Amino acid sequence: MRCYLRAFLLCMVFTFFSLLYVFSQLASTLEHGDEWRVKERGVPDKSGHDAGSPLRKSPGLSGLRGRGGGLDRCKSVSYWSPYWRLPADVCGVDCLLGSSLSARSGSAIKGHSNERSHLAVVACGPRLEETLTMLKSAVLFSKKPLHFYIFAEDELHDSFRDALESWPRMIQTKFNFTIYPITFPKENAKDWKKLFKPCASQRLFLPLILKEVDSLLYVDTDILFLQPVEDIWALLSQFNSSHLAAMAPEHEEPRIGWYNRFARHPYYGKTGINSGVMLMNMTRLREKFFKNDMTAVALKWEEILMPLLQKYKLNITWGDQDLLNIIFYHNPESLYVFPCQWNYRPDHCIYGSNCQQAEQEGVFILHGNRGVYHDDKQPAFRAVYEAIQKYQFGENMEASLLLPLEASLRTTTHTYCGRASHLFTKRLKRSIMSVQRDAPPGR
Repeated sequence: MRCYLRAFLLCMVFTFFSLLYVFSQLASTLEHGDEWRVKERGVPDKSGHDAGSPLRKSPGLSGLRGRGGGLDRCKSVSYWSPYWRLPADVCGVDCLLGSSLSARSGSAIKGHSNERSHLAVVACGPRLEETLTMLKSAVLFSKKPLHFYIFAEDELHDSFRDALESWPRMIQTKFNFTIYPITFPKENAKDWKKLFKPCASQRLFLPLILKEVDSLLYVDTDILFLQPVEDIWALLSQFNSSHLAAMAPEHEEPRIGWYNRFARHPYYGKTGINSGVMLMNMTRLREKFFKNDMTAVALKWEEILMPLLQKYKLNITWGDQDLLNIIFYHNPESLYVFPCQWNYRPDHCIYGSNCQQAEQEGVFILHGNRGVYHDDKQPAFRAVYEAIQKYQFGENMEASLLLPLEASLRTTTHTYCGRASHLFTKRLKRSIMSVQRDAPPGR
């Protein structure tokens, strides 16, 4: 009997030490594998300020600023990176186990639930009022804090500052803002500034200017949010390890598509992409080496822009948007495509409704391109713009915004977009009801 007991105990001890050995080898393999990848890609060590792992892709400001100092490193990497791609200086076996657990529980996504959304816009010429109306729509419906990055010509800076600081104090507590001058690389500044509309190509240089910002939502001045900004910001959580930007298709219907009928350059997908609403993980964008048709060598973002412009300058119509189409044509794995309801334009209704997602769930973001907020070509779009522009902060949104808008939209049914205007208010109603439900008593 003693012999059997002794043999059993020896087996248990042997099994225990075998398991320890296996786990130690696995942890060592993970660490050495990542060290090799870091050295191979030439990524600097993380000991310096914001050197950053190539795998850290959390939204918002880069590094740990504003997060209270402490950080559960296992959770910080498990969402963005599967456990087999942990950085070399992150704990081994514990993170191996913790990453799969937190991925199942969704704790990593919740870790960013209170993150400030970062919104950038470029305004030149007579775009002050239109930009302020866009920012107003962002503030009205968002429940989480915002930071606005406003790039504008010098003569507009004081006007932006005065307007934003004149908003009610309660509204000002919901956002911060920073105003920047328009800047382009000195050697080619004139070429970039006159490309398409004045200053439009500034968006291409945001990752190089806002080096401390990890993720950013860029929008054109003629955008109106019909639901909270944090809802599109949350799409960052749907990026896989290759995605570094998100945009909507230029068209849903190829028969009326511009790129597939007229483009003289490569473009993404079947109908190209529209850059009026562009969600970016700028850390990834800065680190990516992009395939291209100019050289066999992959180029970084700051290296690819000028050669691309020089090659295609005579073949592009829509300026910086065309350059983005060319880049993502050669790097399709890097783009996350979101549905047309996040960038709903007159093209989606001018010849009849052709955005199925909007028909099902309503319009999330309205894009009044081609100046439709300021002429009579698409009165349904203009009605939404004027309703938000005229709304006074603090008034009841249902009575002072929604009901007047619905009355105006009923007068636009002689147009195709007017007949689809119930899609404009479908999501807007929900946003307004949500804001009013959460408003403090007495307001």
